[in-house]
Amino acid sequence: MENKKELRTWLDDFKLNHPLVIAGPCSAETEEQVLKIAHELKDTDATVLRAGIWKPRTRPGNFEGVGALGLKWLQKAKEETGMLIATEVANKDHVKLALEHDVDILWIGARTTVSPFIIQEIADALNGTDKIVLVKNPVNPDLPLWLGAIERLYTANIKKLGVIHRGFSTYEKTRYRNNPEWQIPIELQNRFPDLPLICDPSHIAGRRDIIFDICQTALDLNFDGLMVETHYDPDNAWSDAKQQITPTSLIQMMVDLKVRKATDTEADYRNALNTLRTQIDVVDHQLIDLLGKRMKIADNIGELKKEKNVAILQTKRWNEILGKMILEGEERGLSEEFILKMFKAIHQESINHQEKIINS
Repeated sequence: MENKKELRTWLDDFKLNHPLVIAGPCSAETEEQVLKIAHELKDTDATVLRAGIWKPRTRPGNFEGVGALGLKWLQKAKEETGMLIATEVANKDHVKLALEHDVDILWIGARTTVSPFIIQEIADALNGTDKIVLVKNPVNPDLPLWLGAIERLYTANIKKLGVIHRGFSTYEKTRYRNNPEWQIPIELQNRFPDLPLICDPSHIAGRRDIIFDICQTALDLNFDGLMVETHYDPDNAWSDAKQQITPTSLIQMMVDLKVRKATDTEADYRNALNTLRTQIDVVDHQLIDLLGKRMKIADNIGELKKEKNVAILQTKRWNEILGKMILEGEERGLSEEFILKMFKAIHQESINHQEKIINS
């Protein structure tokens, strides 16, 4: 897909002096609930009211959405507040119903993005539409799969496109519900700078106490907007209760978030510098996380050596590692001196961990 500037035109049409904010409940539960939340959001930075009508669940038996009835509630909210409305579509039948109820923004969920066949059916159903279509990243960290979905929609003559970063599933337990893997949306942004990029901090976080930090990181990385799950009584929400915030919290969050505005050459420079520094921060966090995992493995090796009464330092193994890392470092533009210093420090920390275990 070529870099097409018309992809950003729809975002400019909003004429906002702040990031685009899409907010509303994870799920439409009742007409009263949808309308109450809409009216609490209508005079805030939120331009778009979101609500899940069909809820894909990992396992059956959970609340799976109210279905098409909820589209009428969204329509009524739109009439009463003037907000645009948005919902997730997972197949061509959802698309048909959403279009019939004049939904302004349709987004494609992470579970749907993984299937090129379903994406193609949705693209065919939307062919030529002037609706805004947003594509969430696939569940797994696969940039080509994400871009493939965008390309299928673009080929179907859908020009009002954007992407939503909602994090990626992982078997490992982290502080996030879905690991952000910021380097993936950064790469997407570098390749297609005119493709609007929106962050879904609710699904990345899985809990409301870190939503602000995720939003700030996204804005520091020049994301164009936020999709935040918002409920007037989040603790009693029918789905994803832990990751929703109140409209009052959203209003305060938008006040507290720092959004850089470029007004001259110096500001442009500062913006670019801060964005690059945030990218470094993201990578640094990943480095610390990886080093922590490496030391846990070293601990396991220490336990095994203690059990078998084996010496900590294995010189042959250490020289093999060092040789391989020097070669790999050279391929990535890293000097031999740097690789030696870094891996000697890592090796010493690994020895320290194993000594503690053996001497305990």
